[in-house]
Amino acid sequence: MDKRDWQILQKLYKEKNITKVAESLFMSQPALTKRIQQIEAEYKVTIVHRSKKGIQFTPQGEYLVNYADEMIKRDIEVQDHLANMDDEISGTLRLGVSSFITRKIPPVLKEFKSRHPKVNFSLTSKWSSQIFNQVYNHEIHIGFVRGDYKWIGGKRLLLEENLSLVAHSKVDLEDLPTLPRIDYICDVKLQDMIDTWWSENFSVPPKVGIKVDKTDTCREMVAHDLGYAIMPSLVIKNTGNLYQLPLNDKDNNPITRHTWMFYNQDDYNLKLVKTFIEFMDEINFQDMISKQV
Repeated sequence: MDKRDWQILQKLYKEKNITKVAESLFMSQPALTKRIQQIEAEYKVTIVHRSKKGIQFTPQGEYLVNYADEMIKRDIEVQDHLANMDDEISGTLRLGVSSFITRKIPPVLKEFKSRHPKVNFSLTSKWSSQIFNQVYNHEIHIGFVRGDYKWIGGKRLLLEENLSLVAHSKVDLEDLPTLPRIDYICDVKLQDMIDTWWSENFSVPPKVGIKVDKTDTCREMVAHDLGYAIMPSLVIKNTGNLYQLPLNDKDNNPITRHTWMFYNQDDYNLKLVKTFIEFMDEINFQDMISKQV
């Protein structure tokens, strides 16, 4: 097997779908199927069973997937260490970011690239909980995580923002249970903050009239007076005449959401990672993000 085969096994185990894997690897389905058959012939085992429910891996197939995972990890380590031997800062910096940060980070990467032209980036956008796991499992060098997680590695606080009520016009907090609320899909940590605040203030569930998949859509719904929402302040910054009210907890302290930069201490020994972290220490990320919103 070669690197391409490792990727095939890894993606197939995750997706359990030939069509999706073929598309993601820019292969035809017949070519992908043929390559799987060649791997099976090479090792004289059956890797997968195909059924109406999709792909099911055999024990031998799962063993080869674990081998592929390990080889991909080792290959990345080799690339990192070879780049670390270069006199110049070079290599591929693997970053994981939330969807909100994805829209805000390009100027940061542009500035870093201008200082270190030999650097490339590999960027993945996922929920913060998934980014946290990727950093923990050494799948990425640095994770930009929204929300507070227990982390014993290196970290930097990048952003602080309030949890706020947003509405088309002024509303009284005591009236919220009777008013239509617009909910949106968000990460677990943010949903916990919203649910905790609600349970501390009301004994009845919210009257959710609309649920959308993105914060941008939610904000537009509020702007058209279809209901109120509870959102992080940076998402609703500079949104015209919308009514905004920062929320407090039961002790009357502002409910604050943090965005962190997490990394593993051993990755800090890589010149590329260390240089990027020092670069992030140098810039005012909060100010840069606030100006973009």
